[in-house]
Amino acid sequence: MRAGRRAGAAVLPEGAGAEDGPGERRLRIDIEDLNVAYAGRMVVAGAHLIAAAGEITGLVGPNGSGKSTLLRTVYRHLRPVAGRVLLQGTDIRELSPARSARHIAALPQERGEDFELTVREVVAMGRTPYKRAFAGEDAADRDMVARALADVGMANHSACRFTELSGGERQRVLLARAFAQAADVLVLDEPTNHLDIRHQVELLALLRGRRRTTLVSLHDLNAAASVCDRLHVLHEGRVVASGAPRDVLRPALLAEVFGVRAAVVEHPLTGDPLIAFDHREGP
Repeated sequence: MRAGRRAGAAVLPEGAGAEDGPGERRLRIDIEDLNVAYAGRMVVAGAHLIAAAGEITGLVGPNGSGKSTLLRTVYRHLRPVAGRVLLQGTDIRELSPARSARHIAALPQERGEDFELTVREVVAMGRTPYKRAFAGEDAADRDMVARALADVGMANHSACRFTELSGGERQRVLLARAFAQAADVLVLDEPTNHLDIRHQVELLALLRGRRRTTLVSLHDLNAAASVCDRLHVLHEGRVVASGAPRDVLRPALLAEVFGVRAAVVEHPLTGDPLIAFDHREGP
């Protein structure tokens, strides 16, 4: 057996970049004993977690808890000191960059917001992993780009310059680029940043409707409770709790990890856990 692959691991599909039917190309992410250092400091220590196939898995925790660092390791921006990230049983470091990009699409926090490109050109960058050098767009590429722009409500802005957009509009365009990549796994670092309430709600509904394997960090605990199938709570670089949102988001954990006093009740419209914070007192 190869060192980077577990016994019985599934063979990764090559991926043609097209949307698949329900249940197809849903791959699982396993993070095993991950240690990641950044700027000479151990930021993630011994992290072990799962993003199940076809589910939305959330990372929550205070600022500096290691969420972004862990996600950067999943989409290969950082190399771990120890441990590994497995995609359907295969160490992602065994994959070529192009092959990895066909399977994992990322929306990082470091946005690269000075693109001198049109909105459509930015979204079309998501098709790059499927193209040979100097190859032009084909009909399938154009369809994927148009669909991604429509999904995020930016179809009418396709000819605009990316630099002319508001922060929220840029966020939606970069999310469309990730959608156009048609990867098996979405890795999203604070995707609701800069979005108004309406677009936050639409984005979360869109993620649930797609049912791609999704690993997402969120600051908004109520958003995490409503959209995620499973949560992992990070605190000082370690995973301190994992499970369904209603099992994880307890008043004692909120006080210990986030330093807030809160009650957890049932959302009157959805039945999801709803966190009511006490803004007058500490924990």
